[in-house]
Amino acid sequence: MITCPKCTKENQDHYKFCLGCGAELPRDAAPKKFAPGTPPHGVPAAGGRGGMVDEATSQGPGVARRAGGGGGAAAFAAGGGGGAAQQLAVAPMNAGPPMGAPMATPVPPALSAPPVICPQCEHPNPSSNKFCASCGFKLSKQPSVPAPPQPAASIGGAPPSGVVLTALRADGTEAGAYPLPPGTVTIGRDTGSVFAGDSYLSPRHATFTPKGPKLFVRDESSLNGIYRKLRRDEPVAIAHGDVFRIGQEIIRFEPLTPMPVNADGVERLGSPSKGYVGRIALIIGRDATGNAYPIPESGLHLGRERGDVLFPEDGYVSGLHCRIAFQEGHLFLTDLGSSNGSFVRLSSETEVFNGDILLMGQQLFRVTI
Repeated sequence: MITCPKCTKENQDHYKFCLGCGAELPRDAAPKKFAPGTPPHGVPAAGGRGGMVDEATSQGPGVARRAGGGGGAAAFAAGGGGGAAQQLAVAPMNAGPPMGAPMATPVPPALSAPPVICPQCEHPNPSSNKFCASCGFKLSKQPSVPAPPQPAASIGGAPPSGVVLTALRADGTEAGAYPLPPGTVTIGRDTGSVFAGDSYLSPRHATFTPKGPKLFVRDESSLNGIYRKLRRDEPVAIAHGDVFRIGQEIIRFEPLTPMPVNADGVERLGSPSKGYVGRIALIIGRDATGNAYPIPESGLHLGRERGDVLFPEDGYVSGLHCRIAFQEGHLFLTDLGSSNGSFVRLSSETEVFNGDILLMGQQLFRVTI
């Protein structure tokens, strides 16, 4: 048993979060039981932050590292599925009650309370749990069984519009779907459903508006914005002030504005040199930027191991991730087949297409039209 250091409640050895208060349990508080079915090389853990594969530690395609989301949020993604494996002790073949001992009457299955399915990671929990044993999500006021699929009607009782937002897990599997009702729909953390457990989503985050056969999305001045995933090897034009994301790096493209000459004809030191078309700056806060890198006319390559600008500490950035190119007076961003993708933040109402992947909060959503 693992004793919670916060509320002193005892929990099973394989639980990651306390069932009494939801606090994260110490991982090395109790020795793990031997599992004879585990192969000698071990079983790679599935999951990831933001639906992303940690390339720095993965042992092959599709092997992901489960990382906890910052600030108590679901991890940038879309949440790892599956719960902790329970190990059952095998009783001896001839074990039995001593002669004359009363036999315990088993509780009929019909009288047992159904398990509570975590709406965030789908782990089944006992009905007495207040928090999910796998991800720590608060289970109070949650339905005890998962809602059945609603192909004929969207959540809320309105007929579906034919547009579905599907949350994606780290391994690409589906974590839940939200059929949009007809007409203009605003979604966010207050919408509930697959959006409820993501603290990086604003209460009113994005608005989807159909215009004839087309669908448009608009950011409702959310704190963390809406990002669209780039398709591999397809250049996308970026303008001054545009923000894009690779791995855990949020980057803004900024112009290099020449400083005017003083009235006495003296030029200011530090003015941009000829041959640079702008710079990229790392966003480290709401109104703060960190390191900045000038962009020459020949362009830049970004990656973890190769390129002009490297992010060696970010395991979610590929060895060679993306390219910034300057052509015919415009700047273009191209994803070079990275494992986790490159994302551009939407600054205005934008048309979305069938199959587009949107990053909202710490979750990935596939748009089906």
